Amino acid sequence: MHPRLAAHLLLPLLLPLLPALFTPPPVATTWPLAPRPPVLRGWDPPPTPYARGHRGVDLRATPGTPVRAVAPGRVRYAGRVAGRGVISVELHDTGHPPLRTTYEPVAPTVRKGDEVTPGQPLGTLSPKGSHCPTSCLHWGLRRGNEYLNPLSLLPPHLLRRGTSRLLPVPGSP
Repeated sequence: MHPRLAAHLLLPLLLPLLPALFTPPPVATTWPLAPRPPVLRGWDPPPTPYARGHRGVDLRATPGTPVRAVAPGRVRYAGRVAGRGVISVELHDTGHPPLRTTYEPVAPTVRKGDEVTPGQPLGTLSPKGSHCPTSCLHWGLRRGNEYLNPLSLLPPHLLRRGTSRLLPVPGSP
């Protein structure tokens, strides 16, 4: 079979699988903040690499709150970037290139090269350097140069808000 014909026939079968190739597996076992924080601003990927967008999620927290690793990995960077404390952790067993989580603004208590485990403190939320109108942690995720939604690292049970309860409709017997 001619390669062009094979590509033409296989492409419609492969297109539905593409999102799965770019969606990271749920490897996190905890939120980066405890208790589970409210999401102030969600992930809003830019349409092009240099366009406006939000390349992470903002989680409400007060300064001094411990910031924790969400999955096992190795600290790739812990220092200042543009006046903000930033920590980047390369997650173990997440493919090639590996997934990297970022946390800012954080006063690091870890160093480059440190191995971290889920829930291990990485540092504390800094009082200055947040781009939010209120204090927040900016949590990001990348694979190579591709920004991804960090909430996709969390398994469904960590994304749910507890058990649902049905309440009676007002005016019903």
